[in-house]
Amino acid sequence: MKKINLGLIGFGNIGCGVVKILQQRRLLLAQKIGVEIVIKKICDKDITRKRDVHVDKNLLTRDVNEIINDPQIDIAVELMGGISPAKEFILAALKKGKHIVTANKALLAECGNELFREAAERGKNIYFEASVGAGIPIIKSIKEGLVANKFSRIFGIVNGTSNYVLTQMSKEGCSFANAINAAKIKGFAENDPTLDIEGIDSAHKLVLLTYLAYGRIVNVKDIFIEGISQISAADIAYAKELGYAIKLLAIAKKKADELEVRVHPTLLPVNHLLSSVDGVFNAIYVSGDLAGNLMFYGPGAGQLPAASAVVSDIVDLTQDIKAGLFRPTLNSIEDSSIKSLRKIDEFENKYYIRIAAVDKPGVLAKVSGILAKFGISIASVTQKEKLKAQVVPVVMVTHEVKEKNLRNALRMIDRLKDIKQKSIAIRIEDI
Repeated sequence: MKKINLGLIGFGNIGCGVVKILQQRRLLLAQKIGVEIVIKKICDKDITRKRDVHVDKNLLTRDVNEIINDPQIDIAVELMGGISPAKEFILAALKKGKHIVTANKALLAECGNELFREAAERGKNIYFEASVGAGIPIIKSIKEGLVANKFSRIFGIVNGTSNYVLTQMSKEGCSFANAINAAKIKGFAENDPTLDIEGIDSAHKLVLLTYLAYGRIVNVKDIFIEGISQISAADIAYAKELGYAIKLLAIAKKKADELEVRVHPTLLPVNHLLSSVDGVFNAIYVSGDLAGNLMFYGPGAGQLPAASAVVSDIVDLTQDIKAGLFRPTLNSIEDSSIKSLRKIDEFENKYYIRIAAVDKPGVLAKVSGILAKFGISIASVTQKEKLKAQVVPVVMVTHEVKEKNLRNALRMIDRLKDIKQKSIAIRIEDI
């Protein structure tokens, strides 16, 4: 039976999961694919600490060159994370004739063009299923199962930490700070959760989804990103009264000849499938012109779900190597009908607005006058119970309005002496 040798770079949580699966399912995989997958070397900067999987000490090294320069290693599996030195290791491995499997969404989002180009020039592949949604097979589904489709939109809950925080705030009525603390205690949030709660991790994953669906790698700096740190338990409760749930969404949406790419908190109808995705679970909702609306759902993190996706990529590559085939890493064709990325000022949405106003006659009239000045039509207005003496939350839902008009109006409203807090605006998607 043919053997395919792996070199594993990074022996952390996911790396341990990959080793577990390859050890425990070795015979099953060999029977299914007709190839024996062999771990030839494992590199990590710390090879002495205890792990939840046993390996022969002779497999361990601190020197990545023992993998990169070994001609017997067919596939380098990068699971160390970060941009550098992961990028340098992958480029060096490609130049030495190795295929790559990675779960590194930040690296691919920031440096994907360079890495994929190098891989193509070398006749090698970079597979990355675990980089979006962990064990959810969304990348293979878009590349293969939905290959004939044109996509009008993708909506993704792709960060488990943020989704857990919003779920806690919704279910328990707790504050944002308390929800973050709960996530840290359960191990669902890093000590510094900034990348997660501010939407940056979701944006990295959106870059990859956008490429797969529309054939172009968007620069992260061109994605509008807004996190969940300004969302309060009151906003979640008020949204629920209006029939909405609040989720942090990664959105790619084609409108005429423009593409919108954005990450932000979003009000979704409570009866929509995405609204029921709670805790650390992820879901990606895809609209194809042939297949219709599809939702892919599952755990968006965790050792074994992510490792399962890595092993799937390894198996795909072993099959290619066995058959002597080269399939380009990303065979997406750029959608020539898309001429540009839509700028944030031109985005059009319905909005939820919360204003903290002094409770006295004439204030709402001033607010309404400003909104009217910018052509903003109000669908509903509700005055809530007072937050503190003489100050009441006023919740409004607008009809569809341009982002720049709403922002200009809110800046003017917030300058009124009877508005006591910065106003909150959250986009609504009635999908």
